[in-house]
Amino acid sequence: MKTHPIKLQKPGKKTVKKNHLAWLIAKMASEDWNLNKDVIEMVGNRIIDNAGVAVAALNREAVKIARAQAMQFENRSGATLIGLNSKKKFDCQWAAWANAVAVRELDFHDNIMAKETCHPGDCIPTILAVAQQRNCNGKDLIKAIATSYETQLRLSMSIALNPNKIDHVGHLGPAITSGIGRLLKLDIETIYQAIQWSAHTSIFTRQGRKGNLSSWKAYAPGLVGKNAIDAIDRAIRGDKSPSPVWEGDYGIISILLEKENKNIKINLPEKNESRNGILGTFTKEHSAGYHGNALIDLAFKMRKKIKNIKQIKKINIYSKKYTHIVMGSGSNDNEKYSPKASRETLDHSAMYIFAVALEDGAWHHEKSYSKKRKNKLDTIKLWRKIKTFESKSWNKKYYDEPDPLKKAQGAKVEIELMNGLKIIDQLEFANAHPNGKTPFGRDEYINKMKILTKNIIHKQEENRFINLIGNLEKLKSNEIKTLNIVCKEKHLDFKKNNIKGIF
Repeated sequence: MKTHPIKLQKPGKKTVKKNHLAWLIAKMASEDWNLNKDVIEMVGNRIIDNAGVAVAALNREAVKIARAQAMQFENRSGATLIGLNSKKKFDCQWAAWANAVAVRELDFHDNIMAKETCHPGDCIPTILAVAQQRNCNGKDLIKAIATSYETQLRLSMSIALNPNKIDHVGHLGPAITSGIGRLLKLDIETIYQAIQWSAHTSIFTRQGRKGNLSSWKAYAPGLVGKNAIDAIDRAIRGDKSPSPVWEGDYGIISILLEKENKNIKINLPEKNESRNGILGTFTKEHSAGYHGNALIDLAFKMRKKIKNIKQIKKINIYSKKYTHIVMGSGSNDNEKYSPKASRETLDHSAMYIFAVALEDGAWHHEKSYSKKRKNKLDTIKLWRKIKTFESKSWNKKYYDEPDPLKKAQGAKVEIELMNGLKIIDQLEFANAHPNGKTPFGRDEYINKMKILTKNIIHKQEENRFINLIGNLEKLKSNEIKTLNIVCKEKHLDFKKNNIKGIF
């Protein structure tokens, strides 16, 4: 691993191209390296994880709309759509769009925790779609996905987006593009140009995650995936990009990322060094914003000490700054306390998440957010007794720890009862985290998928898909074209296809 300082360009001056962040990433992506069993297994785990959460979301509104759009672009040499028969193929750009929306919709797959948080598994639908259309094999696919994860982890460890109110998909676009560059074995110059296009078109504000939310969170990864494919295509044809996109005096860093981005340095693997970044990421056991996963596990634990939840006077949650201002009362977002709020808001409300988990002792990706559940009067009363607080000690456990896997992501919770008794407990890591009580391995990923796809896919289809993943490194291009889950007939809702749009 080599450390590279990122120097900003001064007005009227030029910087050396080979020192540009985009060039450094492109160089890393262009170089081949040897796979190891840990990376192979983890890539397989994340494909399984994506498949489960995507199938569970197939009949949600955003996913139906994206699928209806994609189905207007049939291409016999294209890519598959999750849920549909794999013999049907669609243009890879649109397959990537629809499948990425399905994967992201439930906010239930993997994460990176560093200077920036994000969902690196969002790269998989786009890279897989291109792999299917371009006849790539299993080894090519694994290396491409691992390269994308590497890029996203390294960017996330180096450059903060959230403090500047920029959405985390700002790192996803370049990450996907680097992965496609590796997949197609492109040269440095081509990947360099494409990464800059992709970075330039992946910057959005975080208003999409605050206030009265739409399905923007679900659509964002699909949009940057489409942009990444478009960027690669243009670069292959010889097009140039805004340069230097990050370091320029009008560039992304100078104009948009002033806060918490002084003296930027990025660590990147050298030639022949394995791309192990994916091993520094982890998935969710519960369908909620990741900073709420440890809170759910902690609520399950603490409820055993409370005889009557109605006797709770107040609940204080002490955690790091990010949890407080993004998911907590420090966001100053009244929607996070409203039973009228959308799922997209409530899965990022620490107060709602803790209240429901404390009452139910269970968590479900649909039932825990249902209209009936969130309008329960006792829940609303409890919910509004909960506040979050930024804690110096939890900030230290998170922000001062350089290793993403050692950053404490949980909280300390103080429950005060009407009689004055206080129940206090804390949890640093969600149970499913690599440092948690019950870390996820292949069996847990498969079990999660089985729960999410129950009664939606046939057992034979489930086994076929899992067997493909078990042989992922050796899959031939024709087998990659079937790396898709097909649902039972009549499960999918195609009503959105009846609406005449532009396409």
